[in-house]
Parts: sequence; structure tokens; C-alpha cells
Amino acid sequence: MAVTVETLEKLERKMTLTLPVGIVQSEVESRLKKLARTVKMDGFRPGKVPMNVVSQRYGYSVHYEVMNDKVGEAFANAANDAKLRVAGQPRITESESSPEGQMAFDAVFEVYPEVKIADLSTAEVEKISTEVTDSAIDKTLDILRKQRRTFAQRAQDAAAQDGDRVTVDFEGKIDGEVFTGGKAEDFQFIVGDGQMLKEFETATVGMKSGESKTFQLAFPADYHGKDVAGKTADFMVTLKKIEAAHLPEVNEALAKSLGIADATVEGLRADIRKNLEREVKFRLLARNKAAVMDALVAKAELELPNASVQAEVNRLMEGARADLKKRGIKDADKAPLPDDIFRPQAERRVRLGLVVAELVRANDLQAKTEQIKAHVEDLAASYEKPTEVLRWYYSDNNRLAEVEAIVIENNVTEFVMARAKISEKSLSFDELMAQN
Repeated sequence: MAVTVETLEKLERKMTLTLPVGIVQSEVESRLKKLARTVKMDGFRPGKVPMNVVSQRYGYSVHYEVMNDKVGEAFANAANDAKLRVAGQPRITESESSPEGQMAFDAVFEVYPEVKIADLSTAEVEKISTEVTDSAIDKTLDILRKQRRTFAQRAQDAAAQDGDRVTVDFEGKIDGEVFTGGKAEDFQFIVGDGQMLKEFETATVGMKSGESKTFQLAFPADYHGKDVAGKTADFMVTLKKIEAAHLPEVNEALAKSLGIADATVEGLRADIRKNLEREVKFRLLARNKAAVMDALVAKAELELPNASVQAEVNRLMEGARADLKKRGIKDADKAPLPDDIFRPQAERRVRLGLVVAELVRANDLQAKTEQIKAHVEDLAASYEKPTEVLRWYYSDNNRLAEVEAIVIENNVTEFVMARAKISEKSLSFDELMAQN
């Protein structure tokens, strides 16, 4: 088989393949004979269908299969021999001119680009650090206490205040009409927890059991209920019961109820610190990794294979449709989603993937077995039964592959950080946790 390769433009190549007609015909005849032994057709016993009938019925489809297989195999072998790194699937068409006794095909395809990464010592990366303070531990303790609060009914003449649980009846009207979701009886909420819109909570503060009040409430323009978003409603609320919250003391009993092995206040605080430091570690790693990847993209020079970008566009589009479907959008799979919406993100992902792959290849930054094991153990440590989480990861190669990808990215991050110009920036615990 003869093969020629020509460069069309940038990453696009054209390969001409030729196959002897005899090889194709021989394979078609072989498959038809095999098919004749098992095929079932009306009027014939199994295995007794004449070859000319089998050929007439199945000849075209078998010939098509053979052509696909043989040309695909020839292309793969030729690309391998020429040491071509093919991106995406080739577009194969039959050539207009074929040598005698041969079938010729043109395969147009893209190759992966050469990736040039500039001197990383000139890259600038902002490195974030955060300390877990006693204040962060105190705030976490307050959250844990709130999650375990109990409520006791207040005296009849007590007024509702922040932190109380209130039971109310309410009715809201827009233009004199009750709207969907605007009426409820024996509805409970905790004042100040943000479950209700602020105007509703403010109206409730200071009321006593048995009292009623009317007030206006302006729904925000971006309110989740589209029928009332941006509109003003007239509400009447009747307060039926007020219950004061009681938070558990920070003591050994609380530590014990939380399942802390060292059931002391010191043991509880140490456990909280350990969990917060683990969360901070993962968040800092993600934040600093993103900064490194931005720097890498800025320092890389390469052409993008259109096939890879389009494949990524399709993946992003499928994800968007799945998300729409999950939200209950009708005919989400048919929703018009132009490629242009996803192309910038797809191009960045492909660019970053190629740059990272080149850096990993050139500097031996592949994930080591012990690194994967350590990362899985790190992930499992935050769960109640770490051994079950370990078993869950190691029972599925796809899950381990995801961990391997993360470890490789971590290796790349460390590699770049060790060479780039680093500017240190400290964030408070609250600032770090507030960021997505």
C-alpha cells in the first residue's frame, strides 16, 4: 500500500491511501460465505440460502463494512508509520483517480500541534495563603450549636426577636388577588435565618402571640418566583406562637454528641481545626492551581486542532442540556444552543489540556502510585468511615483516573510555582470560604 501525506494548512493534513481491489473483494466474499451459513430467509432452510441470493440481499452492506474496516485500518497503520499524532476522526472520501487494480482514498485530518512554552521564570503567579484562626473555630462551633438548638415557648406577652422560631398564618395579595404560594397556615420559620425575605422578617419582629399586622413587600426583580418577581404585594400576617431558641453549651456533652473521640472541649476544638485546615488546604490548592493554569496559558504558543475544540464544544453542550433537563425544562435536548456560546470555554480547555500534557511529558510529572494513594486517603479522611471511601475509589478505575488527573495538575502546579515569580497574598478564613 502506498501512502503520501501533504500539509494543507496549519494542522490540517491530507493522506492518500490505496488498497488493492482484490483484497477488498476477497474479504467481501469471505464475509458473505460466513453470513450464508447462519442467515435466515423465507423459503430457505438455515444454511441453505444460495450465495447469489445472499450476495444480492447483503452484498452492498457487507462491501460498505469491509471498505470502512480496511480503509480505517490502512489509515491507522499509515498514521502510526508516519508517527503522526492524529486529532479527532479523519474525513475519508474515495479519490476520483485510482491506479489500475487499486482503490484510492483521500483522508483529511488534523494533527496535534507543537506546543512551545516560554521561560516559566518570567511567569507571574499570585499565591494565596490562609490561616485557620481561633475566631474561625468559634464561628464553626456556633454553627454546630445552631444545628442542635432546641426551642421552648415564650410567655404570652413576649415579643418576637431575632433567633426566635415563630408560627404564623399569612396571606399575600397582588392587585387584590391571592397569588400562588402567597398563603399559608401554621407556617414556621426562624427570625433572622434568612429563610424569608427581609421585609417579612422585619414585620414579624416585635409582634406578640395573637397579634396581626399588614405590610407591603416588594419582591426582588430576580426572585425565583417569576409570577411575582419585581411586584409589590400586600401581606397580612398573624403571629400564633413564639419559641425561644436554646443553644447547647460548649462542653463535654456537646463533644460527645458530635462523636468526637476525645470528648473534651479541647478535643472538640482540635477536631474542628483539623477539618477546617483540610478544607482550607483543598480550597487553596484549587485557587493556586487556577492561577498557575492562567499563567501557563499566557506563556504557551500553539495552534488549536478544530476537531478537538468541536469535540469539547459538543461535550459542554451535552452538559448544558443535561442541566436544563434536570431543572425540568421541556424538550431540553432540542433547545437551540449555538456553538458560539461554548467555543471560548472549549478553546481554553483544549489549549490548557495540550499545554499541561506537554509540560507533564517533558518534565516527567506523571502521577506516582504513592501520590494517588495519598490523595485518596486525604479525601477519605473527612468521612466517618474512611476505609469504605477508600474501597469505593479503588473499586472503579474511572474514579481513580479522576484522582490521577487531579494529582497530575497538582504536580504541574508545584513545578510552575517552583520556577515562576511568586507574589504572596494572605486571605482571611472568611474571605477564602466566601469565594466559589
